Amino acid sequence: MVDIQRVQLWRKYILAAGLAVMLAWTAAVRAVPVLEHPVEHLGLVCILACILGRAWCSLYIGGRKKQEIVDVGPYSISRNPLYVFSFLGAFGVGAQTGSLVVAVVFAAAAYVVFRVVVGREEAFLVQTFGAPYQAYVARTPRFMPNLSLWRDDDVLSIRPVFFLRTVRDGLVFLLAVPVFESLELLQRAGGITPLFQLP
Repeated sequence: MVDIQRVQLWRKYILAAGLAVMLAWTAAVRAVPVLEHPVEHLGLVCILACILGRAWCSLYIGGRKKQEIVDVGPYSISRNPLYVFSFLGAFGVGAQTGSLVVAVVFAAAAYVVFRVVVGREEAFLVQTFGAPYQAYVARTPRFMPNLSLWRDDDVLSIRPVFFLRTVRDGLVFLLAVPVFESLELLQRAGGITPLFQLP
């Protein structure tokens, strides 16, 4: 049987290690000056959309993931909307370097990690819910939202502790702004020598 808590813990370790590697790599990257600020602003918009989107998803899934199949709201158009918004956040974090290439690499790295995690989570959900979950899988895309599938309930029961935890976790994405601004200052001051320039 799949231990979903262990899967979530490994996801956090892998993301932390990956982020450390990506941070070291981006210290050697210099952005193309004309693109730098527009890309950073686009990234900030993506980070804010990630935080709001993840909070919205948590209103539906908060504390229910292991107890029931949630297939309304954002979960009616994508089985993993929290991760979809996290891809957007990863793109936004990478964009704080001022480079679109780095932003795409961050989003792709997040996709690889979450794709593995989702496979394990789905195995757990199939074991737990069987045929009803398989029917949900058959009608709902794994990641890319299909807006034509939207459906919702009239009443939504919210668990504030899960909502607030998701908002708190999402705010971590904003740390990219001072981190990458600090790296940029170090590059300009000569403390770090960029090895290459990326658009």
